[in-house]
Amino acid sequence: MEGSFTIDPKLLEILVCPLTKAPLRYDQAAQELISDEAGLAYPIRDGIPIMLVDEARRIDDGEKKAGKG
Repeated sequence: MEGSFTIDPKLLEILVCPLTKAPLRYDQAAQELISDEAGLAYPIRDGIPIMLVDEARRIDDGEKKAGKG
């Protein structure tokens, strides 16, 4: 069932990175909310964003650049 969830655009407008308060972008393929500013990817489990820094995955520079543009 993973990968079958989508984030409501209105929810994405409200959510920010808990560390930097910067906007997030949604990576549907990875089921993550990405904070380019913090370099973190917050997982989405069963359609629920897990907005905990301790649960976030560090992203590398290549992943940051891929999301911009």
